[in-house]
Amino acid sequence: MRLVFWVMAAGLVQQLAASSGALVLTAQQPSSATKASLDFEYFKTQVQPVFLTKRAGYTRCVVCHSGGGAGFLQPLAPGATAWNEEQSRKNFEAVSRLVMAGQPMKSRLLTHPLEPKAGGDEFHNGGRQFTSQDDPQFQTIAAWVGGKTAGGPGR
Repeated sequence: MRLVFWVMAAGLVQQLAASSGALVLTAQQPSSATKASLDFEYFKTQVQPVFLTKRAGYTRCVVCHSGGGAGFLQPLAPGATAWNEEQSRKNFEAVSRLVMAGQPMKSRLLTHPLEPKAGGDEFHNGGRQFTSQDDPQFQTIAAWVGGKTAGGPGR
């Protein structure tokens, strides 16, 4: 009886995740061309600081998204206020799997923390970090994903 329950539960979770994407943050696997179109220096100097920013009423992205089940960022070293070069490269690789280069609004990195009324999806336990696509930090990430950075192919 327990086996039947667990098999049914696993099937339900898979079905819900497939239909809504709401339960599981599935990484989007970029091609090597996609990674090549994402600007590492812009990511390191402009996008990563967004993950460290404390927004009124919310916790910083790094708190929930380093380590653990929802983790895609490297944990900060004790007392550190930024990532080192090696950690930044690992963050770049991990975060690149959460975006579709050239298509910011098809990228979970942008749609999860965006208010649904502004084009975001329904799921993000960390709250709505961005209430509008006009938010400067949202636009910073969107520019990186869209390739519209100083060193990227979009400029």
